[in-house]
Order: sequence, then C-alpha cells, then structure tokens
Amino acid sequence: MYLIEELVKRGIIDREKSEFLKEKIKESEDPQESVILKERVLEEKELFQIKSELLITPLKEIDLDKVSLGTLELIPEETAQYYQMIPIEKKDNFLEVGMVYPENLKAQEALKFLARKEKFEYKIFLITPTLFNNLLKQYKGFKREVGQALEELEEESKQETIPTAEEFKRMAEEAPITKMVSVILRHAVEGEASDIHVEPMKDNLRIRFRFLGALYSSIFLPLKVHPAVVARIKIISNMKIDETRVPQDGRFSTKISGKSIDFRVSTFPTTLGEKVAIRVLDPTAGLRTFEELGIEKRNLEVLKKGVKKPYGMILSTGPTGSGKSTTLYAILQLLNKEDVNIVTLEDPSEYFIEGINQSQVRPEIGYDFPVGLRHILRQDPDVIMVGEIRDEETANLAIHAALTGHIVLSTLHTNDALGVIPRLIDMGIKPYLIPNTFQLGIGQRLIRKLCDHCKKKSKPPQKIEELILKEIEKISEPIKKAIEIKKPLEIFVAEGCPKCGKTGYSGRIGVFEILTMTDSLAETILKDPSVAAMKKEAENQGMITMRQDGFLKVLSGLTTVEEVLKIAQEK
Repeated sequence: MYLIEELVKRGIIDREKSEFLKEKIKESEDPQESVILKERVLEEKELFQIKSELLITPLKEIDLDKVSLGTLELIPEETAQYYQMIPIEKKDNFLEVGMVYPENLKAQEALKFLARKEKFEYKIFLITPTLFNNLLKQYKGFKREVGQALEELEEESKQETIPTAEEFKRMAEEAPITKMVSVILRHAVEGEASDIHVEPMKDNLRIRFRFLGALYSSIFLPLKVHPAVVARIKIISNMKIDETRVPQDGRFSTKISGKSIDFRVSTFPTTLGEKVAIRVLDPTAGLRTFEELGIEKRNLEVLKKGVKKPYGMILSTGPTGSGKSTTLYAILQLLNKEDVNIVTLEDPSEYFIEGINQSQVRPEIGYDFPVGLRHILRQDPDVIMVGEIRDEETANLAIHAALTGHIVLSTLHTNDALGVIPRLIDMGIKPYLIPNTFQLGIGQRLIRKLCDHCKKKSKPPQKIEELILKEIEKISEPIKKAIEIKKPLEIFVAEGCPKCGKTGYSGRIGVFEILTMTDSLAETILKDPSVAAMKKEAENQGMITMRQDGFLKVLSGLTTVEEVLKIAQEK
C-alpha cells in the first residue's frame, strides 16, 4: 500500500479516501495501481511518475514502431504476460526491459533466469499498463503473422522452377497464402484502415494501408508471392483468375473480430503486374449524425431545412474518399420513418440501415444504375438514393424522379458545391429543369481531427493569424456575429502521445459548403450557369466555403491550419 500512503503524504487524497481505497484493494484483490486508476484519483502517467520517484526507476515512454519483433522474442509472450514485463530495446548484449511492477521479486527472478539462459545483461525501466498492453499486441503483430505464413510457404514450395498458372491457383487455395491474405485483411480492419493497396514493385510486393486519409507502407513481401496473393483475392471476390490484362471489379464479405465486414475490390494491370485496391466497408462504423460529421452552424441549418422539403435532388460532391456516402446515410437516417418508403441503389451497399430497402447494382448481369432506377420508380418510393450519377442516362432519370415528387439523394464528382450545376448541364440536363428539381449541393472534404488527449494551445504566427482573420472576414454578417473570436487569437497544434500513435491526430471530420436553391440561383441558372456566376450567387446566399468552415474548426480546436490548407484553396 506504499503508493496510497505516498498519495496521503503528498496531500492528493485524505486519510478517509486512503482507507476506502485499501478496502477496495482487499475486496477486489487488484493491484493498488489498478484501484487508484479505476477510482480516477490520478491520471495513469501522473501515478506512474510518483511510482518512478519512489522506486528510483526511470519511467520510460516508447515509440511502438521502434520495438522490433526480434527484441520482443527475447522474452516469451507467456512470460511477458504473466510477469507484466517486456523487452524494449537491445543494444549489443544489453537489453532494456519495461516492467509495470519492478518491485515484484518473482518477476525479477524470472528476468535473471532469462538473462543467464540467453546471455544478455539488462536494465529495468518502469512502464505504464497502457504501454505494456500496446506492446503485448506486437507479439501477434502483422509482420510476425505474415512472416510465419511465408515460412510455411517456403517449406511447401521448395522448387527452383517458375510455377505455372495452375500452380499459382493451387497455391492461392493453400493454407499459407490463405492465412497471409486473411492476416492482411484483419490488420486493416483492426487498424481502422479505409483501403488496402497490394502493389508489385521492382524487387518486392508492397502492402499499404490508408489510415486517416494517408497511405502507409505496412510490409514488403517477396515478389514471388505476388501472383498467388492476387489469385487468392480474385478467388474470394469471384473474379476471373486467368484474366490479368484488363481491370476487374469484385466484392466479398467475411467475419473479422465477430463483425461482418464488406470489401470492394478492384484490380488494375500495371507494367510490373496486377495492382489490387481493396476498400474496407465496416457496416457498423459509417453511420454518423450531422454533428459527428462536422456539419454545424449555417450548414446544419440549411441542410435540415432542405431535407424537410417534400421533393428535390440533394447532391453530395467531392473526390473519392471524401465521405460523400456517409453524409447521404446521415440524411437517410433522418428521413427513415415508418410512413416513408426509402429505396436505395448502391455500388456496393456500404452500411446497413434497418427499415430501408437497399439494393446493390450488378453491371456484370446488366443490373446497372439506369436499369435499377427505372425499376425503383415502380416500387412506390418516397425517397430514392442512387450511389452515383455518372452518366447522362442516370442524370435524366434522377431529374425525372425529382420532378415527379420524390426526394432523390446522390453523389457527383465535382471539386466543390459550385460545380454541381455546370456539371449537370454538361451531362445533358436542360437548364430549365434544374430550378424545379435541385434542392442542395453539398461540397465536402475530410481532414484529420486533433487528438483530444495531447492537443496543445498555441499563439499562431502573425501570417497565419492574418490568413484566418482574412477568411473569417469574408463570412456574411449574420453568421459572423454568432462567431466568438477570442483576442489574442488562439489555435491548437498537434503534439503526439501514445493514444494517437504519436501523430497528434485521432479520427477525421468533414469540412463542408452547401449551395441551396433560391429564386436568384434559378435566375442565374437560366441566364449564365457558369462557375463564376455560381460563386457570386453563393456569396449572396451567405454560403460558408469549405475553407472558411475549416478555419472555424481550427478556432474551435478541432483541427490545424495545415490540415485545412491541404484540402481547401482560396476562392
């Protein structure tokens, strides 16, 4: 109970609280550290700093990526788990060992035994339980599991000749390759990656995961496994294994960690062989409220008002991976009521919503967006969602549906909300049809959110302050009055901590701009439907641009100036 006594001595708790904690420890038989943390007397780092001072043992913080598998293997996983100790770094014959309970004599004896057996010297550091648990996960890490599968493959195929296409197909069905692909998929899901890229390079096969919008190389495999890995992915995606000259699309579902996950697959022939891109679609992860998406202030007001109208088109626009579908799903959740018939046509159905009739197009059998849309109109719908308007035929059918009293939701590929009207006209829609059908155009991008645990207040440099104030100044007066800007200006910067993997960011949030139909916009469409005219109309509406929305999120501590400048240019 030495820690509890020390907390009393330092005035952190009183004698009554200390007796309560001691009683809890006796009842639960948990270590005193666990009970103190459960009762929220102190944060973990503060508690272990006190413990470090008492034991005269340095408290160690470690970058997880720098702990090699070779180092971890110096202490067996079972031993590490039992004694709560783990190897951190090996320099020559000297090993740094992190221990949660360095005062545990049995753990010290076990470490001495291992040091004699493996012939190394060691130094003990104190580590927090959180860091220990994160390091323990490394034992079952991606590289280790893939490495084991590679070893098995080497054993099974010790041959000098180049395998034939039939042999690659056989290899793709065998345990090592099956295990390797399974491990890649599982680590993508557990690591919350949005995409997996399998790419042949000159000397090896590169596996990259997209996390928070950026691609990271995760592992490099021998080039010789490339055909078998691609063949395995094609088999589970119902693609033609022997067709390598043209791109193919496929999809499959599998259970990972108890959840059913959907994967959308695309192959693409390159000069070095077939590249595979896999989109990870977790049906439970994408349903968000408007507030969770980052739709606020004027944008939220305009969107809720537009959604209440009985008919019209609501189009979400932006590049691939900007969260367009997620925004449409948030709207669907708002519209999803007992007396409303909602039918969707998607490619693929990304998230499942109870009470909505969701259908997935299958172009390979002739069931594409135009065919599906014609059939949807015979299903007595109130609300229709079409995954994407990508051609003139789909655009005309969507316009027709909106004209006949339906709410139509869809996505469009343009740079921003201002490009929606010119894009529809480019696709062959007559300008006079648009004012009666178009309701809202939502432009959006995704930016990284600051980690709540380590973000730090900062005074911005003068140039940055001027940049922010200049952009805020452009916002219309009624909206500007509702914005509280503290003087001097304060923003937050990314610091980095173990909880966010030292990146300073955790999760993503959207920045939005919403163009709405008005009488003056209708007039502009008929007279001069150019982007320049749209810009002038947007200013008259008081539209907040993505850049302005981003800077408002900077001032509220959600993100950084750097993140906003990456995705939103000055208009």
